[in-house]
Amino acid sequence: MEMSQARDISEPANIAWEQRKRKLLPYGYLSPTLLLLAALTVIPITTVFLYSLVDNVIVNPNPPVFVGLENYEEVLTNRKFRGALSNTMYFSLVSVAVHFIIGLSFALLLNSRLLSANVKAVFRVIYILPWVFTASIIAILWRLLLNPHGVINFVLLELSIIPELNEWLSDRKLALNAVTFINIWSGYPFYMVSFLAGLQGIPDDLYESGRVDGGNAWQLFRHITLPQLRPIIISLALLDFIWTIHQFTLIWMTTGGGPLRSTEVLSTYTYKAAFSSHEYSIASTIAMVILAICTFVAIFYVRSQRMADE
Repeated sequence: MEMSQARDISEPANIAWEQRKRKLLPYGYLSPTLLLLAALTVIPITTVFLYSLVDNVIVNPNPPVFVGLENYEEVLTNRKFRGALSNTMYFSLVSVAVHFIIGLSFALLLNSRLLSANVKAVFRVIYILPWVFTASIIAILWRLLLNPHGVINFVLLELSIIPELNEWLSDRKLALNAVTFINIWSGYPFYMVSFLAGLQGIPDDLYESGRVDGGNAWQLFRHITLPQLRPIIISLALLDFIWTIHQFTLIWMTTGGGPLRSTEVLSTYTYKAAFSSHEYSIASTIAMVILAICTFVAIFYVRSQRMADE
């Protein structure tokens, strides 16, 4: 009797343990990834956030001093920071807008039935070339092209488009537009490829029905193409904005944030604050501001993805 009672008590316990193991098993498989994410993401972000709340960190021999939100107040009221933020918004928003226009235009061209398969193949190779190069190669290439005695000035002078040689990357009035143009050139292929895939997924029946109803090319584009591409457009725009706001290599290797901070963006401003001025608390504060902006945009991206899945 005692053995049977013990067996009756142990069996529910074993069943409960097995159920608990089944629930914990997926977390066991995920644990290496979760630990890696914690090491590479959570711990660095937490450290930077703590640095933004103190003064005298890293290189200063004095112990850190807790200052609360004083660093944030100093950064947000700083004229140089506001200038870098303005340049970043201009650089990012213009890049995203023109990426969309050029990418969609080229995708429509490559999806057109007016071109033969061989011509489309050649154009695909040409249009995709900017995506092949790394940011450092693109920066070096365009520094040579935009040199005062480079190819760009020579062609524009020969065509009488400009009256004299321009210092594209050294003129305060031209430098920001020049680096924005370089970023547009290097980034539009991603849009083009994504839009081309989206266009090829739109059923021909929709266009045939639209033509039967008397729709012209513009009406078909407005009422069929754009609505069908809407999830892709939103996702690309939000992702591109997040990527562009972090752009560092291209600007650092072309202008370094100059001349006279005319191309200074948040990423270069953060780098200079940390490694030129050794103001690590200020640099950490700027990094947290960038993170807040990207998180705000990322929330809209996640929501758009959920709406697209539904």
